[in-house]
Amino acid sequence: MKIRVFSAALLLTLPTAAAAQGAAPTTVGAPESVSAASVEAIEPQITGFFDAWMKSAHVPGLVYGVVKDGKLVLVRGLGVQDTATRRPITADSQFRIASMSKAFTAMAILKLRDEDRLSLDAPAERYVPELRNWRYPTADSRRTRVADLLHHTAGFVEDNPWGDRQQPLSEPAFTAMLKAGVPLAQAPGLRMEYSNLGYATLGRIVSNVSGRRYQDYIRSSIMTPLGMTSTGYDVLNGPQDLRALGYRWQDDAWVREPDMADGAFGAMGGVQTTANDYWRWVSFLLSAWPARDGADNGPIKRATVREIVEGANFVNTVERPGASGKPCRVASAYGMGWQVVNDCDVGRIVTHSGGYPGYGSIVMMLPDAGVGVFAFANRTYAGPGLPVSQTLYALRQAGLANERGVPVSPELTRAYDIMREVWRSGDPARAPLANNVVPDRDLARRRKDIAHLKKQVGACRTDAAIKPISAMEGTFTWTCANGNVAGRVQRAPTPALSLQVLSFTAAK
Repeated sequence: MKIRVFSAALLLTLPTAAAAQGAAPTTVGAPESVSAASVEAIEPQITGFFDAWMKSAHVPGLVYGVVKDGKLVLVRGLGVQDTATRRPITADSQFRIASMSKAFTAMAILKLRDEDRLSLDAPAERYVPELRNWRYPTADSRRTRVADLLHHTAGFVEDNPWGDRQQPLSEPAFTAMLKAGVPLAQAPGLRMEYSNLGYATLGRIVSNVSGRRYQDYIRSSIMTPLGMTSTGYDVLNGPQDLRALGYRWQDDAWVREPDMADGAFGAMGGVQTTANDYWRWVSFLLSAWPARDGADNGPIKRATVREIVEGANFVNTVERPGASGKPCRVASAYGMGWQVVNDCDVGRIVTHSGGYPGYGSIVMMLPDAGVGVFAFANRTYAGPGLPVSQTLYALRQAGLANERGVPVSPELTRAYDIMREVWRSGDPARAPLANNVVPDRDLARRRKDIAHLKKQVGACRTDAAIKPISAMEGTFTWTCANGNVAGRVQRAPTPALSLQVLSFTAAK
């Protein structure tokens, strides 16, 4: 289930004219809504990214989708799902998505937590008795917690090469493995080290706590309520003519990868899905943002979904060229079944890739913009991170993936009106001041500061809208006769409105 912590494959690469060229794809879905028409307008550019990548990576077939504002606004299939029959890829072609499966397992754990059936802080051995006799690396090692398994901080060794081939392991064999004990690379909680074994163990927790096979619990509690009727784990028990068969590129030819049956390790990578199903999952996750009032009718609460971005504070950083040409320092951390990336060009990205014998996949979501892009390919470890990241950047450049603005709260509006009155009168004492303001800088000096600035900039227009940072803080810029005034206002954390920051400065 190959994933690297924000690897080079995920670095945003600016689209080029050459990358936008390629063969015409199979159209497998119609866009929806007014937003889709705008996305459709740049479809040739987007499809060009995927077409160019497929050719360079020797990928037989691929499907990609763009989700925006709760809808699948663009979906395209390229290439074939079977090199023998040449059956084309469609939005109903079934792909194994490898480690992107971990998101479903993590969500099942959070759902059971919400139902008070388990605790993330509890030792994992409470729910998997076979772990109780494990030997830890040091006498002072703490017991592995459920949260450690979620964040890949349980002390296991990184196990991508080994983990991929454990998919069909039987439940009795997995029980025997856990009971015999697993050697740890370090004490739990010291650092993040990606572990398929850890997520397989989470699958066992789901089974033990729910009293059902983890596959059945996840399907009935998450997938089916979302309308994901073509998504599941048992790839050998279903319509085989819809499967995108897996291949490896070897000796300048595609070689069929043997299928692996469903088993105990499916919790870390066994999901098979379609574009027409998977977009529903992406749409549901994105619908958790922003926090708001109103009905909360999903299979998992919105507040719980938003927890997926909470990392374990083991942050990785890489540097890449930014869109401006200046270096871009990118930070990422592993949350709960997701990697969270702070990118300088497109903002916060919530992502996960998947690599598997015969398959490669990735999804990238911009939760603060309500946009997600995913792609599935049927070649071993063919991670389409490059074209997906190019697509995100193209959408942002086209104004189709802008972050939602923070609404201006009534109390912030009132605070801004007070700032206008302070400026007009030149007297900060007209404001309800928090008890830090005068000790920070006395009122006499504050009056002189305002008078000096007013003399410097001349008459100002104070009708510009405030730019909210939160419901309690905002900034503004006023255009004046001889320059601009930049301001900031911030409420104190008190029930009655009081200002802890009221600032006016000269700006260019």
